[in-house]
Amino acid sequence: MHIAICEDNKEDLANILLLLEKYKQEHNAFLTYTTFNSGVDLLSKENNCIYTLYLLDVIMPLVNGVEVAKEIRNFNPEAKIIFLTSSPEFAVESYSVNATDYILKPVKEDRFFSVLDNLLMDIKKPQEGLTIKTKNSINRILFSRLSYVEVMNKKVYFHLSDNSIRVATARLSEFENILCTRPEFMRVHRSYIVNLYEIDQLTQNKIITHQGKIIPVSRSLYKEIRDTYVKQMFCEEEKN
Repeated sequence: MHIAICEDNKEDLANILLLLEKYKQEHNAFLTYTTFNSGVDLLSKENNCIYTLYLLDVIMPLVNGVEVAKEIRNFNPEAKIIFLTSSPEFAVESYSVNATDYILKPVKEDRFFSVLDNLLMDIKKPQEGLTIKTKNSINRILFSRLSYVEVMNKKVYFHLSDNSIRVATARLSEFENILCTRPEFMRVHRSYIVNLYEIDQLTQNKIITHQGKIIPVSRSLYKEIRDTYVKQMFCEEEKN
């Protein structure tokens, strides 16, 4: 697993590197890592390397960790992101970029090792998704990559978190039975099903995704959508 560590505090960075080396030895894990002193430094070099895991300090000069994570999501939507923070107040904000976890500093061995254990197990798991037939091919779409689904002119458009789109000739109801049995998906309009983790902003008449896409919200469904969204995000926070 390739790890990017973005930490501007030398003592905190030294502690993380020490723990990573200890974890590698005790678990015989293949881990490589690159360190960055700032979010600007990380993003400027990102064109040359894609990482599996990003360990991001939240409070940094120029660009904070949450803003860096938003940029990472634009080009590496499948990346695992873990925030390193001195205050739990950033926990809620971390979910806006679908962060894997957050760890309070100074980083403790038990907590860090537990997070790495869960992360490596998750990476090894077969990922869930659905299979669709498009005009020229058969496509497998992972639920974790699906931002929202839209129906228009008897075609269903699958919008992915990397801004790519898959198109199938079908009815939305065919996929609603699959998607909406999962807690992260919800029908928000007669023409749209949305991944709740992809919501950046929710109002009475629209949703704005992390990619800046605007999705209409049915007024009659707004309260249910709001309550479900808040409950789902709260449940995720409780897990951590």
